[in-house]
Amino acid sequence: MKKLSELKHTLTRIDGKGYKAYKDIEGSYRSEGNDLFLFIDHVQGDPFAYPSKIRIRVPMEQARFPLELFSTKTRRVALEDLISRKIRQAILSIKKRAGGTGKSGLIYIDAGSQEVLERTACCITKDWVEARLYIGLPAQGRRILANQAERIFFEQLIRVKDEGLKWDSYNAQLTEGFIRCIENQEYIRDRLKEEGIVAFVADGSLLPRESGRSQLPMSKTKAMLFRSPDSLRIEFELPNPIQTGNRISGMGIPKGVTLIVGGGYHGKSTLLQAIERGVYPHIPGDGREYVITIPGAVKIKAEEGRRVEKVDISPFISNLPGGVDTRAFSTDNASGSTSQAANIMEAIEMGAELLLLDEDTSATNFMIRDVRMQELVSKENEPITPLIDRVQELYKRLDISTILIMGGCGDYFDVADTVIMMQEYIPYDVSLKAKDIAIRYSTGRKSEVPESKKWTLKRIPIRDGFSPYRGRANKIKIEAKARDQIIYGNEVIELRGVEQVVDISQARAIGMAVYQAQRLMDNNKSLKEILIELERIIEKQGLDILDPFYRPGRHPGSFARPRIFEIAAAINRLRTARFRIE
Repeated sequence: MKKLSELKHTLTRIDGKGYKAYKDIEGSYRSEGNDLFLFIDHVQGDPFAYPSKIRIRVPMEQARFPLELFSTKTRRVALEDLISRKIRQAILSIKKRAGGTGKSGLIYIDAGSQEVLERTACCITKDWVEARLYIGLPAQGRRILANQAERIFFEQLIRVKDEGLKWDSYNAQLTEGFIRCIENQEYIRDRLKEEGIVAFVADGSLLPRESGRSQLPMSKTKAMLFRSPDSLRIEFELPNPIQTGNRISGMGIPKGVTLIVGGGYHGKSTLLQAIERGVYPHIPGDGREYVITIPGAVKIKAEEGRRVEKVDISPFISNLPGGVDTRAFSTDNASGSTSQAANIMEAIEMGAELLLLDEDTSATNFMIRDVRMQELVSKENEPITPLIDRVQELYKRLDISTILIMGGCGDYFDVADTVIMMQEYIPYDVSLKAKDIAIRYSTGRKSEVPESKKWTLKRIPIRDGFSPYRGRANKIKIEAKARDQIIYGNEVIELRGVEQVVDISQARAIGMAVYQAQRLMDNNKSLKEILIELERIIEKQGLDILDPFYRPGRHPGSFARPRIFEIAAAINRLRTARFRIE
C-alpha cells in the first residue's frame, strides 16, 4: 500500500495530460498516521463517463464508534444508514464543486430517503468503518486538472472523513435515538403474527405526504394525525422507550379480509400507501415510522400490456375461447384482468401472506360481477371468476389476508371480516354496520366459485432466457435507468406496476439479482428455490456479492436490499424469460 503523499506526486506528474492518465492513480493509499486509508478502485475513462469509485476507511481505533451501536444486524443496518446520511450532509456542506467538463468535481454517496434499507454505501466492522463514494475526477475538455483533484482528495475527502467517519462528530443522543427507533420498528414487525394482525398504524402517525411526487411528510399544521378506533386498538411494549414511555398504541388490522372504505379524498389511498411501504423501517420524523406491515405483504394492481410466462391463473380465469390453457398461461400483452390474476398467482408462488389492492388500479371485471351482469351474461360464457369469490378462499385455505380499498362496490361487505371507514383521515370501525347493511340490502348476487384444483404450480426458469449480454462485444449490460426501469442485456424490464420498489438503488440490486439468479439456474430448481438460495447467499456474504464484477476489497456499487417479491417480479417481467412447468 502506497503512502498518501505518493498520490499527490502522481497528480502533479499527470497534470494537463490526457484524461486516461488518471488511471495512474488507481490503487491503495494510507496516511502517515494510518488514520485514513484511501482506495481508488476504479477510474472513469472519460469526464462524461460514470464517476470513479473510491472508498475511504478509518480504523476503529480512530473512528471510535461504540460497539453496542452495531452489535446486531438491525443496529448495524441502522447505523450504516445514518453514517451514509451524515456523509451526504458533509458533501452538501462543501462549497459548490469547481467547474470543468462532464462530472468534474462531483462527490456522491448513495444515501437513503425516508426508508432505512440495507445498503452497500457504508460498511462498519469492529475493526474499521468505510464509506463507498463516487467522484468525478476534474478535467477541462479531456485534460487533467490536477490541482482540483488534489483539493478533492486532500481537503474535501478529509472533511468528509472527519464529519462522517469519526464518532466525535456525532450527537450521541440523536444517533442512539435513530438506532433505537429502527430497532423498535423491527421488534413490532416480528410481533405482528403472534398478535394475529397483518399491519399496525400507531396513534399519532402522520400519513399524508407533502405532495403526490414526494415522500416527505406533510406539515403537521396541515395534516390530521392518525387515531385508532377503540375496537381495533392494540398496544405493544417496546424494547426502547419513546416520548410516551415504553408502550405504543395504534390500530391493528387483523388477519382476514379487510376493506378500507370512505368518500373520495378522505385518506383511503394514503392509508394503503403507508401500509404498503410499512414493509420497510422509516427514519424518525417521517411520520410513518410506526406504520408496520408484515414482511410478506405484496401490492397488487392491473398491468395491462405486461408479459406473462406460464403462470397458473386458472383459479381466476379459465375456459378461454379457443381452448387456451390457463393452467400455464402465457401472453406478450396481458389484459387488465389477466395481468392482475398473474400478479396474484406470482405473489402466492413467492410466499405472499398479505395482498394489498386498490379498486382504482384494479381491473373492474376482475374485482366483481354484480347480479345484473350475472343475469345478462351467464357463467358459462364468462371465463373470469372475480376476486370477490376467491378472497375468502385465499384466507381460509392459504392463510393469505387481503386489504382492499373499496369506494364503489358494497358487494364486498358480504366477504369482509373487517371494514374500516376513513373520514377526514380518521379511521372508524364500521364492520358491524357493513354486515347489517349487507343483510338488509341483499343483492341476490351468486358466488361463481368453481372448485379450485391447485393454487400453485412449480415454475422452473430456463437459464437460456436470462442472458445479460449485449452487443457484439458480448458484455454484461445491467443498469437501472430509474426506480421502475432496468436495462438487462438487450431488454428493458418495466417495474411501473411494482410499487414496493421504493429506491433506484433497489432497482440496481434487482437487476444484478436477476443475473445472480440466472447463475443458480440448473433447469430443475423452481424460481422460489433459486431466490431462497440467493437470499441465503446474500445473508451470508453480504449485499456486495450481487455485483458480477465484485472482488473482496473492492467498491461494490450502489445497492439497496430488495425483497424476494420484487426480484421475482422483475424476472417475471423480463420478456425473454422462459419457464417449464411441473
